[in-house]
Amino acid sequence: MLATPAAHALLIAAWTRAEAWLVGRYIILPDHLHLFCAPARRDAPNVKDWVAFWKSMATRQWPRETDKPLWQRDVWDRQLRQGESYGRKWDYVRRNPVRHGHVTSPDDWPFQGERHVLMWHDE
Repeated sequence: MLATPAAHALLIAAWTRAEAWLVGRYIILPDHLHLFCAPARRDAPNVKDWVAFWKSMATRQWPRETDKPLWQRDVWDRQLRQGESYGRKWDYVRRNPVRHGHVTSPDDWPFQGERHVLMWHDE
């Protein structure tokens, strides 16, 4: 239910309003999403609170009440450490639609993008 043009637009709007963190590359799959993010400022809330904020905004705007709840309660996050390649991690994540049989090439999946170039972008 997440991999639709309407859900994609709704998530972009929620991330735009949740400005404490910057969304880098992201991919939206039918039942979950992956995104890379970085704090936009020093006093940014922790990532779990930020995710809860945009999930709440997206849920309030969701058009079909019968789809709710939309999200798992928690968030799985991993911090990229110095020396790790954002590009390598992105390449793995963006192949999810291929691994799940939705498309034959990652470039064919329409529900992905990059909102901000993150400062540790190493390509």
